[in-house]
Amino acid sequence: MTVSDIRSAPNTFAALRDQLTDAAVAFAGEPGAAGDILAGIVDDVDRALSERLEIFPVCHHSPASGLAMVRRLREKQPSVIYMELCEDMRPLLDELRNCRLPVALQAFATDTVGFPADWAPLSVVAPITESSAEYQAIAYALDTPGVELVLVDRSTDHVFQWAPQETPPEDVPADGEQPDDDGLHGAAVGIEIGDLRPRFAELEEHLLHHGKVRHWSEWWDQYVEQPLADADYDTYRQVMVLIGSLFRRLRRGSTAEDENRERYMWTRMREHLSANAIDPARALYICGAAHAASPVEQFGIDSNAPFEISPRSATTWHYGLIPSSHSAIEAQFGLAGGAVSIAAATWAKGLRRGKLQPFELEGQPGAKKRVKKLPLPAESEAEVADQLSGFLSRPPVLDPLDEAELLEWSVDIVRLARRNGYLASTADAIAIFETSILLAGLRNRARPTPYDFQDAAVTCIEKDRVPGRRDVRRLCEILLGGDRIGQVGYAALPPLARDVLDRLEPLGLDLSKRTLQRALLDLKSTPDLRPCSDLLWLLRRLLPQDALRPIMGSRGLGETSIQESWDIGLGKHQRSLVELGYEGVSVEQVLEQRLRRSVTAPDATAAIALAAVEDALVYLGSARLAAELGNRAVELLSAERTVDDAPVVLRRIRLLLNYFRSTEGGLPTWCERFVTTGYAHYCTLLPTAFTTDETGPAQVAAMLGFLFGMENLALSLGCDHTQLELSVLQSHPESPAKIALLWAARFQLGMLTMPELRTRCDAMLTNPLVLPTVPHYISGFIQAIDPAPALKPFVVELLSKAFGTLPDTVLLPWLPKLITTLKDQTADLIPGLVREAGRTFPGALPAVDAFIPPWSDELTAATPQLVAVSGGPVSELLAIHPATTDALAGLLGIDGAWHEAGPTGNREVTDLLDRFPATAVALADQLRSSPARN
Repeated sequence: MTVSDIRSAPNTFAALRDQLTDAAVAFAGEPGAAGDILAGIVDDVDRALSERLEIFPVCHHSPASGLAMVRRLREKQPSVIYMELCEDMRPLLDELRNCRLPVALQAFATDTVGFPADWAPLSVVAPITESSAEYQAIAYALDTPGVELVLVDRSTDHVFQWAPQETPPEDVPADGEQPDDDGLHGAAVGIEIGDLRPRFAELEEHLLHHGKVRHWSEWWDQYVEQPLADADYDTYRQVMVLIGSLFRRLRRGSTAEDENRERYMWTRMREHLSANAIDPARALYICGAAHAASPVEQFGIDSNAPFEISPRSATTWHYGLIPSSHSAIEAQFGLAGGAVSIAAATWAKGLRRGKLQPFELEGQPGAKKRVKKLPLPAESEAEVADQLSGFLSRPPVLDPLDEAELLEWSVDIVRLARRNGYLASTADAIAIFETSILLAGLRNRARPTPYDFQDAAVTCIEKDRVPGRRDVRRLCEILLGGDRIGQVGYAALPPLARDVLDRLEPLGLDLSKRTLQRALLDLKSTPDLRPCSDLLWLLRRLLPQDALRPIMGSRGLGETSIQESWDIGLGKHQRSLVELGYEGVSVEQVLEQRLRRSVTAPDATAAIALAAVEDALVYLGSARLAAELGNRAVELLSAERTVDDAPVVLRRIRLLLNYFRSTEGGLPTWCERFVTTGYAHYCTLLPTAFTTDETGPAQVAAMLGFLFGMENLALSLGCDHTQLELSVLQSHPESPAKIALLWAARFQLGMLTMPELRTRCDAMLTNPLVLPTVPHYISGFIQAIDPAPALKPFVVELLSKAFGTLPDTVLLPWLPKLITTLKDQTADLIPGLVREAGRTFPGALPAVDAFIPPWSDELTAATPQLVAVSGGPVSELLAIHPATTDALAGLLGIDGAWHEAGPTGNREVTDLLDRFPATAVALADQLRSSPARN
């Protein structure tokens, strides 16, 4: 459907249309596609300007749009303003007066319904700066009595409804050098009014090449912003619609989403106009230039074409304001570094030059108090005249004020450079001034732009190194306004954020500052700060790690600090604190909800549930919640079919068991169920874990650590030891490390004696085919130290025999493998092995020569015969029942025979009591007369 089929346009631009068509014929030899495009954009301009509802085309964060908006609002004084912005963000606009710009409107959803699960959390932001046209319209509408502001764009829910389901909506790709957005917007989807950037790579490359610019922001500033800064309103409208139509017609890809937005907006405006009987002449429609002349059949307030708006999903959206900055906006929308700062400088210059008074919200922090002028009478609407022909054919005019401004910049940048360590002088200021004009001439520019000034400053001042933290390009950005960072006021924060600030007030810090602040808490002398400490640890768990950093003090199960020191940067991470407020009314509620979600998520595991139990005890002190999460951990453990998390499970359940044993209530019921379930679960999976390649030695060692370390508790709760024995007997590993773990398990169960184990390892050291795998065997034995601590001396013995008997030709090849294997798999067990070696070997150097290893045959031969032990009740008991002692000696590898008991031991004590009986008699009388005796 063509434009003429929808609404016939007047012939205001007939001459320009004919002129562009002739140019296309002269260029291509025939009208063709180029003629159709040029004629079409003229028709779009004609159509947009002939609409009864006045359309104001804008570009996001454009100073030219902001200046034109100020002029038009003071001239027209509309009573209704329709704005292209998500309609469900309207309540947030009233909170802008409590903020310092730039800030961003945000819609946030954590629990998504009807959207792909990997999209969560959903976040949409719409940043606003003081120089943006939409802020000027907002300030005018909110502070002018009788003016209604209506947002007509699709809701944030429809932003994701209309997005392709295959991949989530992505941010605009970066352009040029992108500064770090400091995490102010996060991974949110950016919404802007007027995305005037050609989505046609060849066109953009052509414009940048012939415009002699480096990036799109520079091209836009030179060819659009500067010419339109002082243009009249009609010229501004026609040029913006022309550019928007051109980029729209040359766009590659689908335009379905943009067309749905246009249908949505025109439907909403017609509904509001008819429902409130509003005269279109007193209304103003602010939209992106690309949407000003839409080909959809719903375009115009006289259209009757229906459009069915789909209902919103069941997703619950939360709304708030988050801080923004120039660099965050540049990173969000693919602008060059410093583009928004340059736009702010252009805005301030335009206000001074045109002697304009911008609109500002009353009571806004940082806003200057201005005397309100009486509203001017609205001018009568005049017939639209062709301003495009003259504007497109008129050469740019050099403004003499720019020369004075350039001279001021040149002097100021030299002064700023000298403060930052550069050896700059007055000659450099002159060189910068002349170089800026030279660069502008080489680039066919009538006057130097801030980008020319930046290049000239870098050329004339920057040397081979940067003496300070900032280079010259960064200094230029600071000179032109810097990276202005906004802040959300206390009254505009969600209840949770305000509650956090109120509870941390006893610290005596200004938490709105973006710098790190040090807080010292002496909890022993000032116990009133204990609630602040608890809240800080809780926020540490919920917020990014840089927001709160403990310098001194720790928090764990059963652990409290006497003194703490914190680096607090809540002001810098205000966005995270605001988004935390979308999840609940208090931080305790948010953590409780997150813990419950973590254990019920599809990817939840027993290890995650045990971590949630620990967090519930450490940060919330809730035994009820810990029991609920612990019962869930039992369910997850019994449902697991792999043992990948066995080391984490073992570490966390040991910590929890030790904690509960130190409490008055003892072990809770869920802990007992977890131990019994884990014992049976790991016994069942142990044979498979030994043989499968997907399970590593660390997981098998953790399973054995669970089974052996908690066997006494499990047996007392009703488990069967036979199940563990059968599981070990059914295990037949093939990898060396797992074979060593199996030998350790059999040794721990008494199925393998120490002499037998020593014989196997000695045979392994003498077998040349097995020697290359010795490092893996050693790794397995070291990992077996956890489930079988009695193997520590044997591991020391094995390592000593290997290094003492094997030749260098064998040791040197597998020594690197041994080191890397131990470092990767048993790094946490090496310190205990070193301590055992320290107890085994002599500590002094002279004793090394005479040292005989405990496992040496020489030591066995030199061992003196045991002397006869003295008689007594213990000796008599062991002699009467020798089976237990014989079994223990066999298990320890001790060979020996029983000796006859000698006479009873020394009689010195009994003789002493016989000679001096008074003390014993007095003690006996005292015990007989004591009322507490049994």
